[in-house]
Amino acid sequence: MLEDDGDRQYYLQWRLTEFMVAEDSIIELERGEVAPDFSLPGTDGRTYSLADFDNYEAVLLVFTCNHCPYAKAKFEALNRIAEDYDQVAVVGINPNDAEEYSEDSFDRMKDLVEDGTIQYDAYLRDESQDVARDYGAICTPDPFLLEAVNGEFHLAYHGRLDDALHHEEEPSGDPGFEMRAAIDNLLAGDPIEDEFKPSRGCSIKWK
Repeated sequence: MLEDDGDRQYYLQWRLTEFMVAEDSIIELERGEVAPDFSLPGTDGRTYSLADFDNYEAVLLVFTCNHCPYAKAKFEALNRIAEDYDQVAVVGINPNDAEEYSEDSFDRMKDLVEDGTIQYDAYLRDESQDVARDYGAICTPDPFLLEAVNGEFHLAYHGRLDDALHHEEEPSGDPGFEMRAAIDNLLAGDPIEDEFKPSRGCSIKWK
């Protein structure tokens, strides 16, 4: 129990520090590996698996959330990619513990889609956090570019969207320009030769 204002202030500062811890993504899946499948509810009332995107040449799968400032700073870049690339499905997955972080609730996800803040092809809820673990996701955002290959999706590239690694920074090119370059190479049938450049964001809020 917090006994006085000093204790409450200390607790609030501690919670803010814990909330803002930034982490860099790491390599778990290797390029060319088959992407783990899933069955997750979307904000539109549908349940999605990778097979639901088999009419696309690629899927940009991004572990993200509603409240993290690093994730929020990339909403517009992802919205633009979803708008600009008809052959690429942009799919957001929110794995955060919504009991501890109420802003990451499924209802709040629906609100952000309904008001146009998020305009991805699908925004999904990973309540069990199993999908995030299967992909080795660490932070929000943590993007994975998947390529359709003979009826399956394989990892083509895993890395940051652009070089703005702090949520208050501006990228040196158009928002999401590094991931756009990887997408352009994939769609053109050219190899993606970029070395792994980790994304940075708030740590996933594990249960």
